[in-house]
Amino acid sequence: MQETFRNLTSIGEKRENLDVKDQYENHGTNIRHMTSYTTPKPCEYQEFEEKPYKCKECGKAFKHRQSRHTHEKIHTGEKPYDCKKCGKAFKLRQSIRRHERIHTGEKPYECKRCGKAFRYHHNFQKHEQTHTGEKPYRCKHCGKALSSLRYCRIHEITHTGAKPYECKQCGKAFSCPSYFIKHERTHSGLKPYECKLCGKAFSCASYIRRHERTHTGEKPYKCKKCGKGFSCSSSFRKHERTHTGEKPYECKQCGKAFSYSRSFRSHERRHSGEKPYKCQSCGKAFTCPNSCRKHERIHSGQKPYVCKECGKAFSSLTKFQRHMMKHTGDGPYKCKDCGKLFDCPSYFHCHERTHSGEKPYKCKQCGKDFGFPCCRQIRERSHIGERPYRCKQCGKAFTYLSSF
Repeated sequence: MQETFRNLTSIGEKRENLDVKDQYENHGTNIRHMTSYTTPKPCEYQEFEEKPYKCKECGKAFKHRQSRHTHEKIHTGEKPYDCKKCGKAFKLRQSIRRHERIHTGEKPYECKRCGKAFRYHHNFQKHEQTHTGEKPYRCKHCGKALSSLRYCRIHEITHTGAKPYECKQCGKAFSCPSYFIKHERTHSGLKPYECKLCGKAFSCASYIRRHERTHTGEKPYKCKKCGKGFSCSSSFRKHERTHTGEKPYECKQCGKAFSYSRSFRSHERRHSGEKPYKCQSCGKAFTCPNSCRKHERIHSGQKPYVCKECGKAFSSLTKFQRHMMKHTGDGPYKCKDCGKLFDCPSYFHCHERTHSGEKPYKCKQCGKDFGFPCCRQIRERSHIGERPYRCKQCGKAFTYLSSF
């Protein structure tokens, strides 16, 4: 009997009290609670935790042969499961089943509170937390509470600055796997998600969900402070920061903090000097895509923002918004010290410094402090001898615009 038992364990059978197991199964008791009735010996715990199946490539161990086989596909790149609709290939059977719901429209996970349905279980779980307000995951660095483990991990990377996901095509690195996958599709041109109402195709599921709301008018994300509704979660989270004043993105070079990752990335490029966005007409480079798009309108003459009151057109949204305030008489930025109104936030912040005496911009050459970035820029030109303003008539160049 003992020899037979050893033979069973040698082919992967766990050393368990089979009679006791059968007894509790017959009484409908979950075998996981069996430890409350029988206390296994230390050697039995060891057998239970044994992982006999090891990956030949990296040495990772697994309890089950099938788990190892699934893992090995990471090394081989094997994707045996093809979608019949779009041809996309997957490593796992459950992955293709989840993907097929995009084509069928199946949403098996329904919220009992509001009736909203979801394709994926993780999206359903995140949605449920909007009802409960539960945020069980805390950032190790700043203590911020988040609703999902994924959001917590992504948030923690903002503190470390790590970008572990690198594109093999262009070398661009990302902190979040979803951003990395989206970026890869810019190279492949793959757009597997098609809108059933208008036929427009998208490269990722979140884009099509956001697009579909333009047809339905749905705004599922509501601000608890002011009641404003949003069609996408990212816009909602950004809006919330206007109430909380939270600035989670901090520059390691100068310590300046930002509410939005886009502003933070643009700021970082000022330190590094990186200008990845180039004008196709003249080759001028910019630190952020918005600046590049605005500049390109100079060449194209495009003015997409038209005033309904007077018909005047503008090339940028900020100029259009400032113009509209002339009709309404509104000035959203009011100085607390003197009551002066401003329609542009940058002018307003500059004006505030005339009262506070704050000088946050330091010259790298001589250390002199300035209240405005343009003043620092002019000062730095005097050190390096830069003269960007050149007369077309005589060729003479000047450091200052006023002198020119």
